[in-house]
Amino acid sequence: MRNGSRVLAAALAATAFFAPIDSGFSAPAAPKAMLTGALTSQPIGHYEFCRSHRDECNFHGRANAPAPRITDRGWSVLRNINSSVNASITPMTDSDIYGREEVWAYPTDVGDCEDFVLLKRKKLIEAGFDPSDLLITVVRKPDGEGHAVLTVRAAQGDYVLDNLNDDVKLWTATPYTYLKRQASFDSGRWVTIENGTTDLMVGALK
Repeated sequence: MRNGSRVLAAALAATAFFAPIDSGFSAPAAPKAMLTGALTSQPIGHYEFCRSHRDECNFHGRANAPAPRITDRGWSVLRNINSSVNASITPMTDSDIYGREEVWAYPTDVGDCEDFVLLKRKKLIEAGFDPSDLLITVVRKPDGEGHAVLTVRAAQGDYVLDNLNDDVKLWTATPYTYLKRQASFDSGRWVTIENGTTDLMVGALK
């Protein structure tokens, strides 16, 4: 398929995934969005990923752009991609795969948590979702271990795709402490999450 055809297909798909903000479309859960703050350190693994996948980290959107209202079909696509990627990739640590920590890469059959996130983000962009609404997010699990999930910005709130759960959940319905995420206005920059903590649970550039 030519690039132009792919762009058109994605644009047509997007019209089915998103409803106008004022359409009155009913959606799951009470609205709740993360409160983001200042620019912060980029995880080392993401920095290295961006060096080899420059197009993935060069998206620039409008600051404070409103999140889209996702339709029933859009939620179905989110759930299907989340569960299908979870089923197709076997969890494995970077140390076991590469012999070192913080290697972010698209997985083929095995991968660490951030690899699941990268693949889900890629598939959702190909399906017609906007990169500014698909944000890699660093969290802390209840046991103190660092973890990565994909945050989906929606008018209904911020939702999370997680390799540890096939359900797409409102972020406040998860057990995590949210630390930082990609900036919606620049896919190569990161911002703090103000209602989280300042602890960094993955390697980061100082």
